[in-house]
Amino acid sequence: MASRVLVAGASGYAGALAARLVQRHPRLELAAVTSRSDVGKPLRALYPHHRVDAVLEELDVDGAHGEVDAAIVAYPHGAAAPAVAALHARGVKVIDLSADFRIRDLATYEDWYVPHTAPELLPSAVYGLPERYRDALRESTLVANPGCFPTAAVLALAPLAPYLTDVVIDAKTGVSGAGRAATDTTHFVSVDENVKPYKVGAHRHTPEIEQELEAAGGPAGMAISFTPHLLPLDQGELLSCYLRMADGAPPAVELLSAAYAAEPFVELVDGPPGVRDVRETNLCALHVVEDARTGRTMVFAAIDNLWKGTSSQAIQNLNLMLGFPEDEGIA
Repeated sequence: MASRVLVAGASGYAGALAARLVQRHPRLELAAVTSRSDVGKPLRALYPHHRVDAVLEELDVDGAHGEVDAAIVAYPHGAAAPAVAALHARGVKVIDLSADFRIRDLATYEDWYVPHTAPELLPSAVYGLPERYRDALRESTLVANPGCFPTAAVLALAPLAPYLTDVVIDAKTGVSGAGRAATDTTHFVSVDENVKPYKVGAHRHTPEIEQELEAAGGPAGMAISFTPHLLPLDQGELLSCYLRMADGAPPAVELLSAAYAAEPFVELVDGPPGVRDVRETNLCALHVVEDARTGRTMVFAAIDNLWKGTSSQAIQNLNLMLGFPEDEGIA
């Protein structure tokens, strides 16, 4: 019998793709799609290419929407926590796509985001990066799906974390990473034929990356330099990571190869990857260059920000939570 899955916030890019992936999954049933702004519209009217005919409803946790097996909540930070808490209280397994449960330290979260309305759930939330937390995800009832930039950064750097002494991350992303509301109001000419950094020194994914590198054995309190850049692409993400590693550290390529030899969705590739290489896949492509002249190690990571960076990774997590093969529906 298929597991019934609700997608809350399905009118956004991530939620719409999640609904598509749930609908096409052989062991899942798309029970309902909800929206805070487009109630009454078929999801197909907003995103014809996803081919999801379900009509967007208003979320009703106390009614039928509380009687599902699992939910993917695709609300913005701050708005997600109350919905997650209400669903979780009904015994629904929840994957949250916002930042509300990613940061383990409450004070850090509130410094970078907003006052938290469900801090009592923070200790029970599992960070949803299967390559790092697979066993915990199998037992979890609340998963904090990683941000797109942290997904690529942590996959690129976590196996190297015990040897890192300095990290600079130069990130490039397509406009879908800003979400539907932002891109609907961004004029075409502001992004076309243009590249520019944004949120320099203040991007909210920074503490998430630092948290996960420390959890992987990196130096306590190490600050990273992280700067994202907006490209005139609809989706796709490339991180160029410039590192210094401690004297005597094993070669980075050996550490990454050993860490990901058995991972189905992480590939070490022969040359620097591009975003088209991983488009509409759950893959992360990694490539390492040792720069003998400067003594730096460079690690390049490419993902699709809407897939491995968000929605297909949510399905990977949901498979683990429900006891299904990890790659089902996203291979």
